[in-house]
Amino acid sequence: MIEVPVDLGDRTYPVLVGEGARHELAAVIPPDVRRVAVITQDGIGVAVDPGVEFETFTIADGEQAKSLSTIETICSALASAGFTRNDLLVGVGGGVVTDIAGFCAAVYHRGIRFVTVPTTLLGQIDAAIGGKTGVNLPEGKNLVGAFWQPSAVLCDIDTLQTLPPREYRSGMGELAKYNFIANRRLDELPLDERVAASVKIKADVVASDEREGGRRAILNYGHTLAHALETSGAYDIRHGEAVAVGLVYAAEVAHLLGRIDAERVAEHRRLVAAYDLDAHLPSGADHHELIDLFSRDKKALDGVTFVLDGAAGIEVVTGIERAILAEALEKM
Repeated sequence: MIEVPVDLGDRTYPVLVGEGARHELAAVIPPDVRRVAVITQDGIGVAVDPGVEFETFTIADGEQAKSLSTIETICSALASAGFTRNDLLVGVGGGVVTDIAGFCAAVYHRGIRFVTVPTTLLGQIDAAIGGKTGVNLPEGKNLVGAFWQPSAVLCDIDTLQTLPPREYRSGMGELAKYNFIANRRLDELPLDERVAASVKIKADVVASDEREGGRRAILNYGHTLAHALETSGAYDIRHGEAVAVGLVYAAEVAHLLGRIDAERVAEHRRLVAAYDLDAHLPSGADHHELIDLFSRDKKALDGVTFVLDGAAGIEVVTGIERAILAEALEKM
């Protein structure tokens, strides 16, 4: 088992990575917890034992479950079942489940403890780490949420063996992002070390900027176009697939701005292809709609805001002209 701490002072918590990590759940439940509410989805099929009395609550499948109505439903169910501030939530599933569990934990009784057991590659290397929770609005992804850190995260590599191929590849899109943030060849590591390395990269960024006041925004590398593709609703695309396209697009924007050279753009395309991901826009993509959606992204600060590669590494760039964005889309 590999243990990676997320260093937040008196709120520091462990991320355990390895085969069978979910079986450590009882060991990370604080001793004063009386009851546990396990939040999951019907299709997850991963059993956990918190070692105390527990009740299971299921949410709908798919991204549509990330809504304020789901938060209300779960919180009402918790209240009806008599859960108190001394109890604890456990989210077992992908990013949708861990986001819902974390947001419920942040708002129920104004904050209770929670643990996540992410069962997808995307969840293990990104969604479950760092305390960002949120749900979607019709106007955009993750526009309503809270920062609420878990007590522990258990990344069980065994749960990845049963993922559908497309779901597994989707996680590779986020993994590709970490290659560029850390400027490391993570694709050369064994799976458990690759997951742990990604967790360490994110943990270091979170420890330096917990509430996204500055540096943490680099974790959104590739996400501006990705979120636009997802918000549009017109394309059959998973989050990690969209991030992979967004990484190459961000490289093309950075190249047009003179921040990186053509060789660096080619490296983005090579890595995305190495993870068996497509770097092209979906067929029939509406360029004008996508550019309009860029300004709705939650990290937009001063006009259109992108996280871009450059000589100083990955950083936030604001005020990019529409003509540049349109030209880069043509290259996709």
